Amino acid sequence: MFASTPQDLSALVQAMTTSVATDTAQNVLSAAQWELLAPYLQPINLAASEVLFAEGALDRNLYMVEYGSLSVHYQDSKERIRLALVGPGAIVGEGAFFAHRPRKATVQAAAPSRLWCLTALRYSEIANRQPALALALLTMAGQVLARRAGDSRRRVAST
Repeated sequence: MFASTPQDLSALVQAMTTSVATDTAQNVLSAAQWELLAPYLQPINLAASEVLFAEGALDRNLYMVEYGSLSVHYQDSKERIRLALVGPGAIVGEGAFFAHRPRKATVQAAAPSRLWCLTALRYSEIANRQPALALALLTMAGQVLARRAGDSRRRVAST
């Protein structure tokens, strides 16, 4: 169930602002936009080794990492292949969010992690009620998708 009152996203905003990873989204949201977004997000806490989503899953949730570390991998016929390790300030789930297709990889917590989930349904509500915020979110997720697609070593790390 989603919270009806705004959540404290200050640690997430800090992570998004200070991350130096090459595929991290730039924080393009204003403080007022983060306040508008807060009630649409659901916090998710993962223990180490817990799976966030599996390759082939059909959901379109988008996740923002507040803290922790996530392994992005897929299983081929011989072994598990790690595509990326993402941390605070990262966005995961952008591929399925945009493409309406099954997940291309499994995302699993490599360490205890806290994420914020935006479902496709909640995003649709934002798009109807706050179009400027919806566009800013698309910009953030699109940046991540473009950076990951442009990195030939991690091209398939888009989830």
